[in-house]
Amino acid sequence: MSRALPRTTSGRVASSIAFTVLALVLSVGAYVIAGLGKRGQLPATFGLYATIFAVGYVGGLLVIRRFAPSADPALFPTAGVLVGLGFAMIFRLSGGLAAEQATWIAVGLVAFAVTLMIVRDHHMLDAYTYTIGLLGLILLMLPMVPGIGQTINGARLWVQIGPLGFQPAELGKVLVVIFLASYLNQKRELLQVATTRIGPFRLPPAKHLAPVVLAWAGSLGILFVQKDLGASLLYFGIFVVLLWVATGRAAYLVLGLVLFAVGAWLGWVLFDHVQLRVDVWLNALDPEKVFKQGYGQLAQSQFAMATGGLVGSGLGKGSPGLIPFAATDFIFAAIGEELGLLGSTAILLLYVVLVGKGLRIALEVRDGFGQLLAVGLATMIAIQTFVIVGGVIRVIPLTGVTLPFMSYGGSSLVSNFILLALLVRVSSGPAPARGAI
Repeated sequence: MSRALPRTTSGRVASSIAFTVLALVLSVGAYVIAGLGKRGQLPATFGLYATIFAVGYVGGLLVIRRFAPSADPALFPTAGVLVGLGFAMIFRLSGGLAAEQATWIAVGLVAFAVTLMIVRDHHMLDAYTYTIGLLGLILLMLPMVPGIGQTINGARLWVQIGPLGFQPAELGKVLVVIFLASYLNQKRELLQVATTRIGPFRLPPAKHLAPVVLAWAGSLGILFVQKDLGASLLYFGIFVVLLWVATGRAAYLVLGLVLFAVGAWLGWVLFDHVQLRVDVWLNALDPEKVFKQGYGQLAQSQFAMATGGLVGSGLGKGSPGLIPFAATDFIFAAIGEELGLLGSTAILLLYVVLVGKGLRIALEVRDGFGQLLAVGLATMIAIQTFVIVGGVIRVIPLTGVTLPFMSYGGSSLVSNFILLALLVRVSSGPAPARGAI
């Protein structure tokens, strides 16, 4: 027998439908505009790609309605807009890449739905702390295995098994966040005990500080072995933030900043590729270096964004193809050229919405594990966005981290959809019993 939904629930459903329809319109609309700007006519693949977006977004909405009816209504649509705009830019750059990206979008949406169906309560994950942590570590280290690990563009991040090539660390990052949230929630009380004074700060005994030092050493190990500056910063940053949230002690932030500064200095002294990244950052527009490998890439991105100005050249009207790796590392520069400062700012605000919603979920959820999990997932999005955007606009040295939901790449996109599903799950709480409305 049907029953009337409470006003808050019915309002949430209406908002979810409205936001999802808006995300679908913006995604398909951006793709059509990019096609018209590039070729002057409706893309021949319009029916196929529009169907993928329509079925995927409506299907995602229905899955949320069934398995996470109390979820924040803006999470999925916000990510949907980012995916759609990223796809439009990738299509504008290369039809071949767009076909692959469309496939991965479909796979990512399926992964999103499956995650919500399997993880019916986020507390399920808290019961497998060390299993999840071990699996995450295995995925992070998998590219180091001889025979299957591949070095591409100077970083050893890929695994090639037969015809299948992927980056296992993308999923590994999500598992590491789950492990850290569970571990720190269990050790919260021990880490809050402060018996050692260093200046104005109190710290716990040395044995309880071991995880901080291990996380720092592990991030340096990733930098040394995989030559991945972005991942090293990401892992350590997430750990320090979660440690601070778990204990409420600012001393961990200060200790983290000190260790990060020491690690950055050691990386610059010991590793040639870090020295090159810093030199490119400082001298990207040096006339004597601008045409050298690495320098020209960043220089072209600066020229592209400067050309875009306030409102951009329009989708399909610029020349972002001149930027090397525009669909992956430099998609934000391509967006800056064709959508301008206003469009770039709008996209950054969408990331602010995602991160802000994640932090709000952490404030609203009542259990410690859920709080740390939401903070960790939101922090992952925030740090990845800051690292790649900051590198493109030369605020920090450039790293190889992809822009969440927008950059070309199957491993990154699928893992981000899984991350999104976990945020949706935490925001909604346990899935309703079978047969419930």
